[in-house]
Parts: sequence; C-alpha cells; structure tokens
Amino acid sequence: MKALVVGASGQVGFALSARLRERGWDVMGTHGRVVLAGLQPLDIADLGAVERRIGAAPVDCVFFAAALTTVDACEEDPDEAMRLNRDAPAAAARAAAKQGARFVYYSTEYVFDGSRGPYAEDDPPCPVSVYGRSKREGELAALDENALAVVLRSSVVYGPEPQGKNFVYQLRRRLGPASRETMKVAVDQVSCPTYNADLAAASVELVERGLGGVFHVAGGDALDRYAFARLACEVFGLDAGRLEPMTTAALGQRARRPLSGALRTDRARGVLTTALRGAREGLMAMARALAPGGGG
Repeated sequence: MKALVVGASGQVGFALSARLRERGWDVMGTHGRVVLAGLQPLDIADLGAVERRIGAAPVDCVFFAAALTTVDACEEDPDEAMRLNRDAPAAAARAAAKQGARFVYYSTEYVFDGSRGPYAEDDPPCPVSVYGRSKREGELAALDENALAVVLRSSVVYGPEPQGKNFVYQLRRRLGPASRETMKVAVDQVSCPTYNADLAAASVELVERGLGGVFHVAGGDALDRYAFARLACEVFGLDAGRLEPMTTAALGQRARRPLSGALRTDRARGVLTTALRGAREGLMAMARALAPGGGG
C-alpha cells in the first residue's frame, strides 16, 4: 500500500508517517515552510501544484494533514484560511478520486459553537470563527470531491513532533527551570486533548478497514485548558504556580472559541481497536518519548 502524507513535517503528519511505516506502507511526504529531511516541498496554496503532485504517482490514500491552524490568524485573513483549509484539500481530494485513492481530511471541534458539548458526529455544526467555518467547508468539500473520503475531527492534539509547536511544548519552554515566564490559560474552554500517535493509529486503521464518513477521534478526557496544563506540569515536572487561570473573555482573543467543545467518540470506539488514551496516559507516553533514548 502506498500513501502520500501532505504536511508530513507537522505533528499529525509526522505521527502518521511513523504509523504508516510501522504498518508496512510505502510512504511519501511533503513539507511546507518547515523543511524536514526526506520530504518533498509543496505549497498547498498553489492548488495546481497540489493536483499535479497527487497525480504524479499513484497512491492508495492521501492523508491531508496540512492546514492553517492558528485560530486568530484565520480571523485576520479569511481568504487565506479558506484557501488552505477548504480549497487546497478540495483540490487534493479531487486529484485522489481521479486515481481511485482514499482521502483523509483532519478537522476540529471548532466546527461547533461550543454551547452544549460534548458533540456527536450527527450534531449540526455551527462554527463561530473563521477557522471553524474554513474547516467545516473543508469537510464538505472533501466529502463532495471524493466518495472514499474520511473526515476526522479531533481536539487539542499534542505529542512528540519535529516543530515543537503544540501546547505541551509551549508549557515546557515557558514554565521549565530555564525560564521565569508565566502563562495565561483559559479555565472555561473544555475539549478532549488527543495524543497524536493515537490519532495517527486510528486514521490508518479506519483506512485499512475501508471505513468512510465522519468520525470523532479524540482523547478520553474532557478537560478545560487550565486543568490540562496543570496535569502536563505534573507529568513533566513544570512549575504550575506560574500558570495564570483566566476566563476566555478576559484573555481577549481575536477569534471566538467554542467553550464546551468536547467530542463524543462512541462511533469511533465502536469500530476501532486503537486505544484513544486519556490525558494522563497520553502525557506520560509523550514524556517517555521525549526522554533521552526515547526516540522522540
């Protein structure tokens, strides 16, 4: 089996590539601005280049893990958000369909307004930010362009990754012994933190089993950001006393956030053998992977 991972230098794509190889797939990957050895460059804003790259070599599945995920940046540049989160995956899904390949699109709890989570797959989306709208339109485009598409909604993804950008890496940099910084964290944004290796393994399992449609693939615990940050501090030995709990309103973020955005994962858990670990288990796995000799 052959796979193309678009965005293989990011945290989802990096974990995906590793899992695919473990399962015996032949993996090709692309990178955007962050160069990673062994990957080919691809600017997903160039829709023609996206279609040409996918059409250049037959694959069994395209995993589209590239996106503009900075929520406030999407609010500032809606056209760019739609181009990267909707138009680029639509072009990729269409190109994959032309060669009979599966397509996997990664989405988010931000497609919901966060007024009454936890949400199931059949709950009506109602995004309250440009980022959420761009991802919802990306979902619809992927499903429309490729009859074999899988849409995976996840939440607060963390884990070992080459760019070191995710929330846990931020905590380690700002609250570790080499820093005296503090960090403001929301107490009222509830989500389901998801270990990237679990998301990757679930993605591959769904494709290998020929399952399609929309699935929520997220961690087993619904936590607010502050509670998750405190747990990460405990696991990594960081100074939780330098966390500053704040309401979302007090943080003054440019884009609206879904406050009660937890995802129900009954559908995925009903068909998967992949474990979707809770926050403590996932953080401990990340700590082991990042320890000397851990391979992370």
